[in-house]
Amino acid sequence: MAPAPEGALPLRLGVFGGPFDPPHVGHVAVARDVADALALDRVLWIPAGAPPHKRGDAVSPAGVRLAMVRAVAAADPRFEASALETARPGPSYTVDTLRALRDLHPAAELFLILGADQLRTFGRGWREPAEILRLATLGLMDREGEVARGVAPDLPGMGRALHVSVKRVDVSATRIRAAVAGGEDVSGLVPAGVLDVVRREGLYGG
Repeated sequence: MAPAPEGALPLRLGVFGGPFDPPHVGHVAVARDVADALALDRVLWIPAGAPPHKRGDAVSPAGVRLAMVRAVAAADPRFEASALETARPGPSYTVDTLRALRDLHPAAELFLILGADQLRTFGRGWREPAEILRLATLGLMDREGEVARGVAPDLPGMGRALHVSVKRVDVSATRIRAAVAGGEDVSGLVPAGVLDVVRREGLYGG
């Protein structure tokens, strides 16, 4: 991604991370909603290299998940796949990713996109949450009011968090993996390019 020309408005960069095993139509819908609501120039889809909250769980190879995210990025010109975490050894911590993005784009405005489940553990389960809030503004995906303001931890910078109303799409990566394993058709649940990767790689026991 090229730096913004001198005198241009700061790049508004959304940071959308997760295992993405696989990325699905729900991810695409909420990423578009957040990009529209926050007027983001780019949404960086960043598959976790080694998700620290999934240690011991079977996760598809990082390169395969990155390939699926690259397929998703073709769906919207604002989307971009990033190998920041898949190329980094060890557990993937969001604070390290934001520091790397700050070094790459010192003038950019960073917006970390989170859901309700992530917010509930943010203050106690994440590495250096106060530093995350210094580096980025939180864009909280609010499906039908499920993000309660009282859930947010009392940390400096939390008051800048932005609540964004997004569509509720009842689909999950867990459900998709089970459906593929059972031989079901998941063509309506994942983008076509993602389904191509799932079939090519023989993922999820399908």
